[in-house]
Amino acid sequence: MQKRPVALVTGASSGFGMLTSVALAEAGFTVIASMRDPDKREPLDKLAMTRNVAHHIEVMPMDVTSTQQIEQTVSSVIARHHQIDLLVNNAGYACGGFVEEVTSEEWRNQFDVNVFGVIDVTRAVLPYMRERKSGTIINLSSISGRFGFPGLAPYVASKHAIEGFSESLRLEMLPYPIHVVLIEPGSYRTSIWEKGMRQKTPFPHSPYAKQTKQMIAHVETIIRQAPEPDEVVAVIVSAAMAAKPRLRYPVGRGIGLTLAAKRFLPWKWIEFIVKKKGAP
Repeated sequence: MQKRPVALVTGASSGFGMLTSVALAEAGFTVIASMRDPDKREPLDKLAMTRNVAHHIEVMPMDVTSTQQIEQTVSSVIARHHQIDLLVNNAGYACGGFVEEVTSEEWRNQFDVNVFGVIDVTRAVLPYMRERKSGTIINLSSISGRFGFPGLAPYVASKHAIEGFSESLRLEMLPYPIHVVLIEPGSYRTSIWEKGMRQKTPFPHSPYAKQTKQMIAHVETIIRQAPEPDEVVAVIVSAAMAAKPRLRYPVGRGIGLTLAAKRFLPWKWIEFIVKKKGAP
């Protein structure tokens, strides 16, 4: 019987991470579903039981901001399974707000999770992939990694960093060969919006009060109307299974139009459109 490939997924307690863990198990992987707080594993367990893949999913604690815990988790996976064939860097959240009103602590927290967490987990896994000259690393980026929407600067900056990191890493790994992939979703109905954005309230007497209210209303619309994330999960699994995956996979309605606008329109036109719209 052929051994199942091993996938390590971060941020697997909800959203893309949870759904991807189950989908990868269905696709033939042994999945290490890591999460900061394993006490929040119940939704994953229920979904895995429903799909009859619970026996192919192992839940492990891993806070991506703790290098010690990352090293312990990766070492434990290698000790038991002797390989990691796929890494899905999904853990992250969206910090919104206007630049001068976002505190230094909020900026650093955003980068600690969304950027340094991805880098540290990747660095821990790379030696094992490189030695075997095999592996795929999938980084969850966003359309915000390609376009700087107003009111989302911390999140946008973190995803732009992931785009550059992934480009460089992909080129570095060409001789081995290890494939580095960027998944770039638009707006989907996941907990990332509720966790990081819904609680935002305008500062008293803020010069950005109107824009902040518009941003919050936009997030509420996403939560109500955005499509379910199944399409993104299907793309992640497809890239994971591909012999030669592409670098970038934009996913979602309106994504192509947004990218085309940035590529072909004069920047002053984009500024005019954003200013006229008056909301992120």
